[in-house]
Amino acid sequence: MADDSPLDRDRIIECLSRHEVEYLLVGGIGAQMHGATRPTRDFDSLPATSKENLDRLASAMRELNARLRVEGMTDEESRALPLPLDAESLARMDVSTWRTDAGDLDVLTAIPTRDGGRARYDELAVRAERVEIGGVVVMVAGLDDIIASKESANRTKDREALIELRELRER
Repeated sequence: MADDSPLDRDRIIECLSRHEVEYLLVGGIGAQMHGATRPTRDFDSLPATSKENLDRLASAMRELNARLRVEGMTDEESRALPLPLDAESLARMDVSTWRTDAGDLDVLTAIPTRDGGRARYDELAVRAERVEIGGVVVMVAGLDDIIASKESANRTKDREALIELRELRER
């Protein structure tokens, strides 16, 4: 798969659903579910971190032929890395970036909050919204939580996205 391959959001969602992975959509893909039009090139997910759920996630990722996405490395070089794709490896990484046959997939254990903290799945899930995509119900982090994470990240792309996200919140 070339680095510029498009994201196949529906394929990733279908695979995660079939493997019964508990997760929230966050980041740009989560913003799109709230109506944002800004494009995104990756699928930002925030899974529940129980061993059982991370086992299911690892299984889904293996089905999608996931391999680490490492800046400065070719896809072939990253495929050769001796990292097992299992619950233990996923649990050790706060943020991991992966390339799959369905596009880039980021796995986060928490997102930043306005007060400088980090919110995990259990805290965010109570404010999440259910959205149906292609017949599959997915959980999307609340718009305020997505806005807070982008404010905290404060990267140029996040500041640019905040304009539209704040407009969506005001509607």
